[in-house]
Amino acid sequence: MDLKRTWAISRKELIHIRRDPISLLQIILLPVVLLLLYGYALTFDIKNVTLAVYDQERSQLSEDFINRFRGTDYFRIERYTQDYGELKRLILERKVQVGLMLPYDFSWSYQTGKTAKGQAVVDGTDSNTANIVLGYIQAVTAGYNQKLLEQRLTEKGSGRGQMPVDAQTRFWFNEDLESRNYIVPGLIAVIMTVVGALLTALTVVREVERGSMEGLMATPLKRTELLLGKLGPYFIIGMFDMAIVMTMGQFLFQVPLRGSVLLLIGLSAIFLIATLGQGLLISVTSENQLQAFQMAMLTTFLPSFLLSGFVFSIYLMPLPLQIISYIVPARYLVTISKGIYLKGLGMGYLWPSAVMLAGSATFFVVMAIKKFVKKIR
Repeated sequence: MDLKRTWAISRKELIHIRRDPISLLQIILLPVVLLLLYGYALTFDIKNVTLAVYDQERSQLSEDFINRFRGTDYFRIERYTQDYGELKRLILERKVQVGLMLPYDFSWSYQTGKTAKGQAVVDGTDSNTANIVLGYIQAVTAGYNQKLLEQRLTEKGSGRGQMPVDAQTRFWFNEDLESRNYIVPGLIAVIMTVVGALLTALTVVREVERGSMEGLMATPLKRTELLLGKLGPYFIIGMFDMAIVMTMGQFLFQVPLRGSVLLLIGLSAIFLIATLGQGLLISVTSENQLQAFQMAMLTTFLPSFLLSGFVFSIYLMPLPLQIISYIVPARYLVTISKGIYLKGLGMGYLWPSAVMLAGSATFFVVMAIKKFVKKIR
């Protein structure tokens, strides 16, 4: 392979990119827009859940229990109601998300040694949100139960009212359980997949549609020189986009980066070669630009979003989908990115994913070259 001829193709491609400033601006803005949309819109942190309260008893005990909800960031008491029908109407009209009803014998049940019962009605229209809100309610109730049990033990003369078992929970790596801390690192893989595949999916088929491919093939250029020459400029642009995403994640979203920046950049570069190679393979096997664009979105964006572990845990998927996920390169970058960002892992733990990325990059680039040769004969 002649590096001078490869550089000549890269220079030609750079000139085309420079002469199309609108497309270049779109390439740069695309990762910014995607990161802002997913970083802010895609979140599992539910706060300020609107709450309506129907307190039949209005005692000190029931008010203490209600104050438990008022004292958290997860609930906001919207109003007090006078009857159960109004509580149901507020939920039906979606003016509140949760209705809390405490019966008239709430204090009496506790004082007589029985279980004080209440009812929480949760809007289950969105099942995921409802399950999260239900967990919040159970956590508030468990905390209040612990307080009452300690008081009861104290009243019975058991000393300081200590609990029989004191279970303390500690979260590692994402101590505050902030969604953005694991969404943003995963977004790096999704954004680089979309940008990388779309950049190269149109590059060869565009030359064919314009009729300039025959002129290129009449030159002494080899197929490898032509494809690698086209890949080079887009690799630079893709790494620039990655730098933008990492900078925004660090300073805008305040995502902790506990591992090696150089390791993350190096492994991301291998992943970018894999996605660019996949885009080249799509380009040389497509008949027109529309078909190439559709194939790129179908075979890169959707698998990287759904099967990479970016949002949905792979281990909770059906076995066939778990097997399919092994051929999705974004799966390995998501593992690498989250491991470096949140756990500070090094190559000693990440080398299996790095090997799979290197294999994917080699496979897609080689297949693109072979398919291109077959197409022009």
